[in-house]
Amino acid sequence: MDEDRYGSDVLSGDWRSRGVQKVRQVPLERDMVLEDPDSGWAGAVVGLEAGNVSLEDWKGRVRAFPFVGQFLLEGELVTLSRPQAPVGRSAAAAPPARATATAGRPGAAPAVRHASDGGRLRTASGSFAVEQQRARVALPSRIMVEGKHDAELVEKVWGADLRVEGVVVEELSGVDNLADVLDDFRPTRERRVGVLVDHLVPGSKESRFADAVMRGKWGAHVLVVGHPFVDVWQSVKPARVGLQAWPTIPRSIEWKAGICQALGWPHAEQADIARAWQRILGQVRTFADLEPQLLGRVEELIDFVTEPA
Repeated sequence: MDEDRYGSDVLSGDWRSRGVQKVRQVPLERDMVLEDPDSGWAGAVVGLEAGNVSLEDWKGRVRAFPFVGQFLLEGELVTLSRPQAPVGRSAAAAPPARATATAGRPGAAPAVRHASDGGRLRTASGSFAVEQQRARVALPSRIMVEGKHDAELVEKVWGADLRVEGVVVEELSGVDNLADVLDDFRPTRERRVGVLVDHLVPGSKESRFADAVMRGKWGAHVLVVGHPFVDVWQSVKPARVGLQAWPTIPRSIEWKAGICQALGWPHAEQADIARAWQRILGQVRTFADLEPQLLGRVEELIDFVTEPA
């Protein structure tokens, strides 16, 4: 099986199954990303002083925790042993750096300056930002997503990256429309299309549409990828809305309404669902708030549509 170089996430995993296995001890290292399981604070190691390990989060804020405590490392509960080398920071832990413009846009999370990065800005996707650079003229290639919520989430985390690359994101209003949209767009080597699909699992309606497109006349210039979640809402880590896990909703209940009901939120009208999504989206500050199954797929699409022809 080919290695999935887009799928790793230092903050992922089922850490709530603590106690099932013996807690492993690991040596403290610089740039190691740890999470305090009690508070949910996550950040990269930037110091060790007076019995406390300092973790810097995505906003550049630093908080100290007892070195003798337990932490989450790549989803595994661990304890720490003394570092084998001096602890410091060379760069914030993040996905592979992509230079991005800092020009803002409504909905996009702001870039944040980290002292540990020599004062350089990082965007919500973890990329280094390029300051005072105008967005590029749009490329002929496109990224297409199923609906408005998918587009808003991509904009919030990857908006700065997309503008400097000149990539436009378009809504399909449902994967059922993909074949017709591609017929109108007529992809070529110079006009590629990357498609992000919800619930892309074996046997699903979405997987059948995706397979048909990839085998069809446009398949050579189209990449369809997806995440396994019923809806993009689930790609936000449940802890960000106070849940241990997203609840399972019976098929007899509309999924988003069921989620709102489980959270105790209004859900009688479409406006209630829209407000619920804005509450969830408001908890997304950076790539660390999203599940790796989505992170890797979006990065893969950006690479696909920006690859030189």
